Amino acid sequence: MMKLLAIGEIALLARNHVSLLDQSDRHRLLELVRKGKGRTRALSDREREELAALVAKAEPRRFAVLVADKLSPVPLPRRFVDGPRRH
Repeated sequence: MMKLLAIGEIALLARNHVSLLDQSDRHRLLELVRKGKGRTRALSDREREELAALVAKAEPRRFAVLVADKLSPVPLPRRFVDGPRRH
């Protein structure tokens, strides 16, 4: 039961991060992933840059840290979750 709860929480986190992209960005991201078939070598330099920009927009580092925080029995320090402080 705990695994199902964890999977549900991760799915909600993923949805939140994907929602950072607008509909046209999500559509283009899917196009590039399908075209590349999991390999960036199958994409042109311009398409690789576009894919990297779209992925960055969805905040993958923050997603990974939040997933780790959800799965960890001990809460992660806020500096990991929120990133380094900016002065």
